[in-house]
Amino acid sequence: MLPAQKTSIKHWSEDDRPREKLRNKGPENLSNSELIAILLHHGTRQKSAVELAKEILQMGSNNLSQLGRLSIKELMKIKGIGEAKSITIAAALELGRRRQAGEILNKPVITDSGSIARYLHAMLKDQDKEVFMVLFLNQANKINHMEIISRGGITGTVADPRVILKRALEEDAVSIVLCHNHPSGSLKPSRADEALTQKIKEAARYFDIKVADHVIVSEAGFFSFADEGLL
Repeated sequence: MLPAQKTSIKHWSEDDRPREKLRNKGPENLSNSELIAILLHHGTRQKSAVELAKEILQMGSNNLSQLGRLSIKELMKIKGIGEAKSITIAAALELGRRRQAGEILNKPVITDSGSIARYLHAMLKDQDKEVFMVLFLNQANKINHMEIISRGGITGTVADPRVILKRALEEDAVSIVLCHNHPSGSLKPSRADEALTQKIKEAARYFDIKVADHVIVSEAGFFSFADEGLL
């Protein structure tokens, strides 16, 4: 067993300590492992926080997107990473995801399927199960509200048109955009996707609410019902 003083970051030179390095040089000059080490605060008797951080990154194949898909229980499989550290890492990754998504959501007007897809990619890229979301837009195509309607299994999810339309009326929506992800990577809409879209479109028509689009996203890109003339 290595003695604590050999692994403790406090014994490193100031230029090599992640916290001091961030303070003196800025966060952009830190590696991913150094940034994660700051979240961990300290390591174990055997490993420094940076060494633990490198193990965490390896579990995510040294890819932050892959890391974001790991559960708290999976992170806790690393010796020295308890529940508190796992929750801290999960919270930090979620903040990063929300920041990326928020930059798109805060745009005043939704003008095309591409802007919707970028927002969905940011929100749903780490989901390993299908998630069905709806964007509720006002007369100016500004998003009044976004809501996850349902979460499903690996192969699909179920969205209740009654729930969607009830929320649309509550939000005074003039139009809605249906959205979901395909964890399988395929962008081709299923027959169930097409049937559900038409069902919601017909029901919404009675309330003078327009289904502006149904956007499917996956790692391969996105599919827009509106762009493909399916609405």
